[in-house]
Amino acid sequence: MPDSRVPRRRRYLVCEPRHFAVQYAINPWMHPDEPVDVIRALDQWQALVDTYRAHGHTVDSVKPVPGLPDMVFAANAAVVVDGRVFGSLFHSPERRPESVPYEAWFKTEGYDVYHPESVCEGEGDLVPAGRWILAGTGFRTTREAHSEVQEYFGTPVISLTLVDPYFYHLDTALFVLDEENIAYHPEAFSPGSREVLARLYPDAVLATREDAMAFGLNSVSDGRHVFISPGATNLAGQLADRGYVPVPVDLSEFHKAGGGIKCCTQEIREIRS
Repeated sequence: MPDSRVPRRRRYLVCEPRHFAVQYAINPWMHPDEPVDVIRALDQWQALVDTYRAHGHTVDSVKPVPGLPDMVFAANAAVVVDGRVFGSLFHSPERRPESVPYEAWFKTEGYDVYHPESVCEGEGDLVPAGRWILAGTGFRTTREAHSEVQEYFGTPVISLTLVDPYFYHLDTALFVLDEENIAYHPEAFSPGSREVLARLYPDAVLATREDAMAFGLNSVSDGRHVFISPGATNLAGQLADRGYVPVPVDLSEFHKAGGGIKCCTQEIREIRS
């Protein structure tokens, strides 16, 4: 395939995993009795940040707060479209305090932050995809939040139902490749949602359960480079065949909490000129 994929520079928001730990269990990946190697997590996270910057992307950071072990998962804190910030109301009480430092960061940067009335977990379940926003529900974010998102952004929202608890957030089962296409694992979705995705994206890249369980769909794409778990080998091969450039980044320590590359990455989408 011709080398025609064009990357677009992105601005990412992250949070250092200084206090990362698995202290409770709110998804099937989490086992508090299994220790977390914080030094390894810090090294893996820094490698991700360095990789983004090496590919021309801007990376900002929110200061981590003691007692908030999942704050490293910046994607869950908000969704930003055209410079407008839709905040989060976490499903689990343990995570609800995370919204405060993220909101403070956005306000310091000059943004207003919308407070959702319904449970909503940011880019974990809200995936801007060109003309619309793909929105997950079933385990965390509610359908009522989908309606709030549509009203706030004035962008069509496509509701998708997740059915496998291992893929509890949309960003564990699907990611956007570029303005026109996505990759996803069909079996993570209800039959009706699979039909919707097949109609919207007839040329989508379909991932196996093995690749999805390796957090291959918790990836970040700049339109050409796909920052992806090294364990998702079949998916990486499919992407390469389509003209994308897989960039493996190992965030396996974060898999212990049910997160990966995308979970650690909030994209700040400004108004395009």
